[in-house]
Amino acid sequence: MSVLMNFAMFPTDKGASVSPYVAKIIKLISGLGYEYRLTAMGTIVETLTLEQALEVVNLSYSLLASDCDRVYVTINLDIRKGDLGRIEGKIKSVQDKL
Repeated sequence: MSVLMNFAMFPTDKGASVSPYVAKIIKLISGLGYEYRLTAMGTIVETLTLEQALEVVNLSYSLLASDCDRVYVTINLDIRKGDLGRIEGKIKSVQDKL
């Protein structure tokens, strides 16, 4: 199984730049060993199971909860039976058709 999760999480009570908080989350994901891509509007993470994807969200929130009074989160999930590698594979599929 492959779960692609696109999510954005950041505090809303820390001013205009929240990059230090996003960086904490990216370090967490990297440390967990999941394939990910940081984008200007969120982070795409690929896991084997839905439970793992939701664990990333929960752990990310735990990083921010102690310092932040309000946290905003968006999540999109694409769950598909099959192999990992869809972060690159989906992009390649479109590029091959251009």
